[in-house]
Amino acid sequence: MTGDFETAGGVGAASPAPVFVLVRPQLAENVGTAARAMMNCALGELRLVAPREDWLSEKAIAAASGAESVLRHARAYDSTEAALADCHRVLATTARRRDLIKPLMTPRRAAGVMRDGIAAGQRAAVLFGPERTGLENDDVALADAIIEVPLNPAHSSLNLAQAVLLVGYEWFQAGVDRAPEELVTNGAEAADRAMLMTFFRHLESELDACGFLRNPDKRPGMIRNLRALFLRAQLTVPEVRTLHGVVKELRWGRRPDRPKRAEGGVPADWAEGRESS
Repeated sequence: MTGDFETAGGVGAASPAPVFVLVRPQLAENVGTAARAMMNCALGELRLVAPREDWLSEKAIAAASGAESVLRHARAYDSTEAALADCHRVLATTARRRDLIKPLMTPRRAAGVMRDGIAAGQRAAVLFGPERTGLENDDVALADAIIEVPLNPAHSSLNLAQAVLLVGYEWFQAGVDRAPEELVTNGAEAADRAMLMTFFRHLESELDACGFLRNPDKRPGMIRNLRALFLRAQLTVPEVRTLHGVVKELRWGRRPDRPKRAEGGVPADWAEGRESS
């Protein structure tokens, strides 16, 4: 069954919806069936991270079965981080428990979380991993929470299109007669992934400089855990600027040649997290 995607809430529709991100998909036809599942649920923004095959090939378009518009509007990226740069709320789908401290939710709960974020003006995204291996830990570390589908524990694996359809269906259903929950931010804009990643790199460079991340074997896990901590906080733009200022002040305090300051004399631009000249 096919339909008019432009008028069904997909590409070009007025109603905002989450971005679905397929990370390193292997087969073009799997991208096509995922696009078909998205159209079923009135979802139109598809992003691909390092796809192995051409998502506009004949076999992909045939597998999409009428959802060619989703494929033609899809955008490709070299990295998961780049694909999420403009997103504020990110959820990762996985069937495996990870050594990461992150909220765990069902697709139904995730749909509500995404609708609340979008209602507040945020851009939401869902990550789906490669067909055989799923998402890597570094991909999951970029997410605020993990989506886990409650299925038969003896046989819980899903193919890519099934996972997309389950999450998409719950998103579609959550739009029926549901009032969004609100997060009071006093008008402050939520920090997007690009801003958060800039802060993470700033923090990690200073932690490298002071020797906190000196153990090369533990460094990747420590970085993932630190990032997960800040991601759970749902930071706003002013809060990230303040954190930049905190890191800069700590760096200032380590300088052996630092000049003395008057009490409370922290530069205003540091407190706000702006780059000082």
